[in-house]
Amino acid sequence: MAIEYAIITWIHLIAASIWLGGSIFIGVVMAPILKEIFDSQKRLQIMIKIGKRFNKIAMPAFVILIITGIYKAHPFLTAPDIMFTTNYGYLLLIKIILVVLLALSFIIHIKMINNELLLSKQNDLQIQNLRKKIVNLGKLILFISVIIFFIASLLDEGL
Repeated sequence: MAIEYAIITWIHLIAASIWLGGSIFIGVVMAPILKEIFDSQKRLQIMIKIGKRFNKIAMPAFVILIITGIYKAHPFLTAPDIMFTTNYGYLLLIKIILVVLLALSFIIHIKMINNELLLSKQNDLQIQNLRKKIVNLGKLILFISVIIFFIASLLDEGL
C-alpha cells in the first residue's frame, strides 16, 4: 500500500510540475520576450500556437492531477466528520473549491483563445479587449495554481 501511495504521489507531482512549470514559463519567460521581439499580431499568433501545443500536455496533466488528487483525498472525502471538523479537512475543501475554479477558468481561457476574432484584423478595439481578458485570465489561472500548490504543501505537512 505504501508503494502504491508513493507512486500515485509521484505521478501527481509530475503532472503538477508540467502544469505549473509550463504555465510559469509561458507567462513569466516567453510572453515578455515575445513582447520585445514581435509586433502585437505576430506575438498573438505565436502565443496561440504555443498555447495550443502546451495544452496538448497541460490538459492531460490537469486531468491526471484531478484523478490522483481524488485518489489521495479519498479517505477524507468519504469521512464528512473529518472533512468539516479538522484543519486538514478545511484546507482540503478550500483546495477542492480552488481546483474547480481553476478548471472553469481554464475552460473559459481555452474558449477565448480559440475565438476566431483573434486571428482576424477586423475591429482592433475588440481584439485588444479580448487579448486583455485572455492575459488577465491567464494571470488568474497562474495565481490560483500557485495558491493550490501552497495549500498542497500545507496538507502534505499535515496542517
